[in-house]
Amino acid sequence: MNWADAGFELFGARVLWTDLVGNVAALATVLLAMRKSIWTWPVQFTGAVLLFIASINAHITGNALKQALFGVLAVYGWWAWRRGTQGGGQLSVRPASPRERAVLVAVMLAGTAVVGVLFFYTGLSWGAHVPLPEGAFLVAADAYIFVGSAVATWAQGRALVDFWIVWVAVDLVGVPLAFSSGLVVSGTVYGVFFVLVIVGFVKWLREYRSEQDSPGQLAVAS
Repeated sequence: MNWADAGFELFGARVLWTDLVGNVAALATVLLAMRKSIWTWPVQFTGAVLLFIASINAHITGNALKQALFGVLAVYGWWAWRRGTQGGGQLSVRPASPRERAVLVAVMLAGTAVVGVLFFYTGLSWGAHVPLPEGAFLVAADAYIFVGSAVATWAQGRALVDFWIVWVAVDLVGVPLAFSSGLVVSGTVYGVFFVLVIVGFVKWLREYRSEQDSPGQLAVAS
């Protein structure tokens, strides 16, 4: 057994260390994002690497690709937030404009369809090897999580309050999929995520409203 397969038994379920530590980092990412800390992004990058390994071992290709994308977007987010706070300014958060919201929804819908077809015909999603109609649902779920996670992380890099809501939509599918795939820790953490993203959304929205009432030296991520 190599280090990537190392783990322990918990209540009759096999828990991988990569899954556990990666999800701890993912939880820390949410808490850091609430505080708008620049450490959000290095921690997210670390968690993405560990969860990529865990997903590969569990044969969840869509989730593995999602983690790879997280790694890339973590670099973008770090750059955007660093740029947005140059000169000592506080990172400014804001709701997405109607046009931006329309784009986010359109990208999620069209992206899920395109990626779903790609996952199915290339076999990148494990659901592509499951008989229909269950297989089609699993492929669609993989594609939805992949695209939704990318959209949420990009919106987070832009400091858009709406990114929390996108995460809620992703978690509604991610929680049951993780449990059904045997990633107990991931499923449990996704459930915790659901609560934290609601708290994060309320916190960012309050900060935005407070900034509007008493504007100071603020910076916008780009």
